[in-house]
Amino acid sequence: MLAPRLIPCLDVKDGRVVKGVRFQNLRDAGDPVTQASIYQDQGADEIVILDVSATPEGKGHAVQTTAAVRQVLSIPLTVGGGVRSADDARVLLEAGADKVATNTAAVERPELLTEIAERFGSQCTVLAVDAAQRPSETWEVVINGGRKRTGIEVQAWVASAAECGAGEVLLTSWDRDGTRSGYDLALIRTVTSAIRIPVIASGGADNAGHLAEGLKSGAAAVLIASILHDGVTTVDSLKRQLLADGLAVRL
Repeated sequence: MLAPRLIPCLDVKDGRVVKGVRFQNLRDAGDPVTQASIYQDQGADEIVILDVSATPEGKGHAVQTTAAVRQVLSIPLTVGGGVRSADDARVLLEAGADKVATNTAAVERPELLTEIAERFGSQCTVLAVDAAQRPSETWEVVINGGRKRTGIEVQAWVASAAECGAGEVLLTSWDRDGTRSGYDLALIRTVTSAIRIPVIASGGADNAGHLAEGLKSGAAAVLIASILHDGVTTVDSLKRQLLADGLAVRL
């Protein structure tokens, strides 16, 4: 069994790290190159960069940011935002990404996942899913940075995406994003029961206890952002607390 991963996430807009609540009211959280370097030194297993303005504003992917971050990074790097074609994925991979994430474009054209996987491998193909809870205790996929609800049921979508070639799912609870109220554990259990590929839990982490809950609910990795950007804790501190809780993370 692979060790659980702790993955800092850098939401980037106009070349700066930003953070908000439910993708809104974004505030500046630093320089992506500096932040990536700091988190690597703290013991991060991977870094994720998501260009949060690329799809809503129709911009291209964050090639310059990817190349700049790769210059200081030796751990795996996943990049998403504005990836609409296999050629978009190629450009990001050539700039230094190890994996490429796609969200809105994959919902609009699921064969995109197959095209990326066939050219570069499923190990490079990450499906990013933003999930909003319904009153019926199910979740639907939201796209365009949370601005548009699709009516697509999350469990069915991730199962279909895995068949199309996705090698990993980055699962964000829209309702919990930036709230520090903990991951949506029911959502994690629902998605991990539907697929056999790794799931990264995202949205709502405030402390090591929340990370442990996410991992014990079936996630292979946990995404963290606000508590690192705000200096509340460090990756190393979180890992040591997880070790004390019996989770075999890598120091």
